[in-house]
Amino acid sequence: MIVLFWMALAIVFYTFLGYGMVLYTLTRIKRLFVKSKVFMQPKQLPKVTLLVAAWNEEDLIVEKIKNTLLLDYPSALFQIIFITDGSTDRTLERILPYKEITSLNNGDRNGKMAAIKRAMPYVEGEIIIFSDANTFLNREAVKQLVKHYQNEKVGAVAGEKRILVEKQADASSAGEGFYWKYESKLKTWDYELYSNVGAAGELFSIRASLYQPVESDTIIDDHMIAMRIAEQGYIIAYEPNAYASETASANTKEELKRKIRIAAGGIQSILRLKKAANPFRNPLLTFQYISHRVLRWTITPFMLIVAFILNIFIVAGNHPKIYTILLLGQILFYVCSYIGLLFEQKNIKIKSFFVPYYFCVMNYAVIAGLFRYINKNQSAAWERSKRK
Repeated sequence: MIVLFWMALAIVFYTFLGYGMVLYTLTRIKRLFVKSKVFMQPKQLPKVTLLVAAWNEEDLIVEKIKNTLLLDYPSALFQIIFITDGSTDRTLERILPYKEITSLNNGDRNGKMAAIKRAMPYVEGEIIIFSDANTFLNREAVKQLVKHYQNEKVGAVAGEKRILVEKQADASSAGEGFYWKYESKLKTWDYELYSNVGAAGELFSIRASLYQPVESDTIIDDHMIAMRIAEQGYIIAYEPNAYASETASANTKEELKRKIRIAAGGIQSILRLKKAANPFRNPLLTFQYISHRVLRWTITPFMLIVAFILNIFIVAGNHPKIYTILLLGQILFYVCSYIGLLFEQKNIKIKSFFVPYYFCVMNYAVIAGLFRYINKNQSAAWERSKRK
């Protein structure tokens, strides 16, 4: 029982903190022997196509268009395609006046991946940039992404996702904001060591020549598109100076809905990305992929439960005081999480309680997403979460 407890605790620690510590150490060692590459803007810019899949985004689509048209990139080298398949509101109507944009639309709603597949024959750029309709890019984003393609080993470049968090943030804002700051740091170190292991759909890019259509029922298409390129032996770079900003989910219920969908998609991707999980093909990529993604989407949430239950039995068996201290620490953490829940319900905004609450919500979502995927209850069609 004690051995199982320490194993469970070690997996939890490694997944959420230990891997970051290992990455930090390995990148510092690498710097002693290999100088990090610094890419300046290329003199000859490539032609770029920006793809935006928008479903029923009439409230934000004009703002997205204006943001896109202000991006710092030569218009002669910048193709913009918006796909509005299945929209039943005025999204298409609001795009049509902008002649700079190629608009694709049909009446069928078959999911984001199906829309992207339909758009691919219209793509003219060497580099394809994917962005969501409800996120807004910094002016230098395109140039910051494309500079990495001077390295022929780079097949994809992920941008940074930033959550707009107010000083008096609620649970969804504080938790999601903290999560993405930590994720950004891990992604920076992942790339410095070797490669990222996925990309967020808010902002990422690929070499058009490396695009591989993924299955139409793919739930998290952005992750799969990028990882299929990594499985070909290419690097997924990371550029924090190219970023997409968006507000947090409207509340924790909306964030939970989003997280469950991602978790279901994570299980689906693990079952399909067999090359990435094979250490005999690319051991370093496999190490990063399992450490950063697979553990989070599979056993770690269950290990949290196992560690807590075993800790109770160990303390009941009159073992050394260290186990009592560990149990009290776990209880305190979950009490803080519950206080975060109560504060959210009463609209009391104290960030320190929202982080453990968000952590628990995130891990519950993985378990719920796993069962949703097993029961085949997760559609590939994107269900938009309400945002602030």
